[in-house]
Amino acid sequence: MARTEGDTWDLASSVGATATMVAAQRALGHREKMIDDAYAEPLVRAVGVELFNRMLDGELDLTQVDPAFTPRRAAEGMAIRTRFFDQMFLDGAAAGVRQAVILAAGLDARGYRLPWPDGTVVYEVDQPEVIEFKTTTLAGLGATPTATHRPVAVDLREDWPKALRERGFDPSQPTSWSAEGLLIYLPPDAQDKLFDAITELSTPGSRLATEHVADLSALTDERSKKLSERLKQLGSDIEMADLVYQGERNDVVDYLTARGWNVTVLSMREAYAVNGFEFTDDEVAGMFADLSYVSAVYEG
Repeated sequence: MARTEGDTWDLASSVGATATMVAAQRALGHREKMIDDAYAEPLVRAVGVELFNRMLDGELDLTQVDPAFTPRRAAEGMAIRTRFFDQMFLDGAAAGVRQAVILAAGLDARGYRLPWPDGTVVYEVDQPEVIEFKTTTLAGLGATPTATHRPVAVDLREDWPKALRERGFDPSQPTSWSAEGLLIYLPPDAQDKLFDAITELSTPGSRLATEHVADLSALTDERSKKLSERLKQLGSDIEMADLVYQGERNDVVDYLTARGWNVTVLSMREAYAVNGFEFTDDEVAGMFADLSYVSAVYEG
């Protein structure tokens, strides 16, 4: 179903289902010992989407989507992404940053699995139903946060900066921010507003990690439609073209640079190389070949 203004979702539908799919790939990465995320699999199973549970049970032949898309390849792609965002938070912590904000947190378990220094406060921002499901499920698993953990149950289309402050966020202190797997699901003007808000809430020394896709057509063209059809045959109802907002949008690097951020860009091919993996031009990888990982430090 196409996006509409004010639409909502849980972790089994619409944009929420993509968060569960990402967590399923993190679970594969954990199994392959590429990343450390023991909570990914039980969270995915608790959501209960049959497609993803079958994938974790080894009952799903991902090569039907693309001959090169093996579980190992799925794990590698998500391991790269997870390591990148993990490292931003760890680098910030090493530099003395003691506030972290995870935007559109989904099934992200960094507040429970990263070795945060004493005194760190981790804020997780997402829709109320998503926040409730994850915190309740993790509590049922006996998981304990490794930092002071403050969920912020608010839609990013609402006044989330106000909600963040009400939970104790201190804009006078440097902050590490993540906007992982988020921008493509925002309208172009909402992307700008997000970065404007982050900048307004940041003080010099703050850090940010996100992604940039220069051309979103790869997520909505014939390749995307063909892959969606193949996934449907396996039981998926995710239609990426319906979830992504098209329209001309500002370049992430240029936008952040103009607002006082010192930006570093890592292309997808470079990311594979520095992680010791081989990037191949198969159909699935080709859809994301134009993606870059963006890290930035705020200089004011």
